[in-house]
Amino acid sequence: MAIHHAGFLLDVDGAEGDVSAALVRRRLERGDFFWLDLHDPSPEQLDLLRDPFGLHPLAVEDAEHFGQRPKLEVFDDFVFLVAYGAGGRHGALVEVHCFLSGRWLITVHRTDCPAFEELRRATVEGRAPAPGPALALHRVVDALADSFFPELARLDDQIDRLEDGVLREPDEKQLQQVFRLKRRLVQWRKVITPERDLFARLAAGVVEIPGMTSDVERYYRDVYDHLIRISDLVDSYRDLLTGAMDVYLSTVSNRLNEIMKRLTIVATVFLPLMFIVGFFGMNFGWMVRHMTGFWPFFWLALVTEVAIVLVMLLWFRRRRWI
Repeated sequence: MAIHHAGFLLDVDGAEGDVSAALVRRRLERGDFFWLDLHDPSPEQLDLLRDPFGLHPLAVEDAEHFGQRPKLEVFDDFVFLVAYGAGGRHGALVEVHCFLSGRWLITVHRTDCPAFEELRRATVEGRAPAPGPALALHRVVDALADSFFPELARLDDQIDRLEDGVLREPDEKQLQQVFRLKRRLVQWRKVITPERDLFARLAAGVVEIPGMTSDVERYYRDVYDHLIRISDLVDSYRDLLTGAMDVYLSTVSNRLNEIMKRLTIVATVFLPLMFIVGFFGMNFGWMVRHMTGFWPFFWLALVTEVAIVLVMLLWFRRRRWI
């Protein structure tokens, strides 16, 4: 389970501190590169983006409003990137706003971001190399992209169990689960597709970010490859869920047809019996005079009805209706 942090500030050497205006100013005066993470920031923390960072008002406004499409905007001395990861509650998306300059990286997110936990620990423990600006952003977006794979693996297991259940004993709960999973995949696809296209531009060097070199572009191509895999898996799972829904509807329809077939056979068997009962139930004088004992009634009524039922069942069997 992800640990909730109000935010943290990390130097490239792993030194960590709490988020405060005084600490941020000291780091800016030192001039060393650092990573500032703001989790569900308060208005006071968001004010840091205006002063001392001095970000453009439009960029600060974007940082305050979530639910945006993945995008990359280039300003005079920094870039603004909206990227997504997974790992929230029930596979919910995690939206992260990134600001990158040659001296700092700022990430802003409202919900827990499990992808950052391992990255943060690796930096504090000195297991992560001291990167430049572009590599620092790569580590963040790479962690966000990789966070989809565990969720996709869990989704794969759910789809396998769902398909088995649909084939064994379909019910409405399975149909509801199909719609719920498809809705999640649709949400993922809405952010994965534009994010994949965005990183295609970064990997091709179409958009320049601080610290980008031809060697660093290879790292961004790796992220682009991950996003292609994720996009392909999302499309494949959507097709599997569509197939599971078709199997469910087909199974339910076949079951309904089987029930109607049996009811039709029962009604067909009883049709001549009802005719005989109705015929003998008429108050004809001939019947009253000749059917005066048990045996005439037995042979003309009971035996005839049983014989008709047997003949019809044999005929149904020969026609392979039963």
